[in-house]
Amino acid sequence: MQKVVIEEKFALFQEHWRPKVVAELNGQEVKLVKVSGTFPWHRHEHEDEMFLVWKGRFRIEFRDRIVEMGPGEFVVVPHGVEHRTAADEEAEILIFEPAAVRNTGDVLDDRFTAPDGATV
Repeated sequence: MQKVVIEEKFALFQEHWRPKVVAELNGQEVKLVKVSGTFPWHRHEHEDEMFLVWKGRFRIEFRDRIVEMGPGEFVVVPHGVEHRTAADEEAEILIFEPAAVRNTGDVLDDRFTAPDGATV
């Protein structure tokens, strides 16, 4: 039961698209990720994901619309919904999702699929 200072945790890494677990609760993980550019299209068949913008501008693209977000805004992507995430400039995002969810969902990508369980 220790305080997590989000700003300090984001300062510990520089790489993009590599989520870092900072907390676990009730089978869920809280992850921090820095993003820049466009992530591949994918879906999570059984898991919902919540993306909360900490810094910068971030968007989630769906096949029928795009949701733009800034700091303090979030979106929940329901399981089974195809999507991709993107940021024109670096953004810092908190992700809330079940433990051990592969970041690229149903897609394996040499560049974007992150190893499980990385922490800061």
